[in-house]
Amino acid sequence: MTLREVKIGETVTVKKVNGQGATKRRIMDMGITKGVSVYVRKVAPLGDPVEVTVRGYELSLRKADASMIEVA
Repeated sequence: MTLREVKIGETVTVKKVNGQGATKRRIMDMGITKGVSVYVRKVAPLGDPVEVTVRGYELSLRKADASMIEVA
C-alpha cells in the first residue's frame, strides 16, 4: 500500500521510499524515511495534495510523491 491510498485519520509506518535521484532525496530530506510514523490529516477534494503529520510537523505532499512511499 502507498501513502496515497491511506484514509484520513490513519497512522502508518513507512516501509520504503521509491523513486530515483533528486525526487527520492527531496522526500527523505522532508523527514520521510524508513520506519517513521506518518499520520494522514487531510486530503484535498481532488486528492492533491495530501496533508500529513510526520516527526511533529505538518507536511503537504503531491499525489505523485505520496504514491512513491510504501507504508504498512
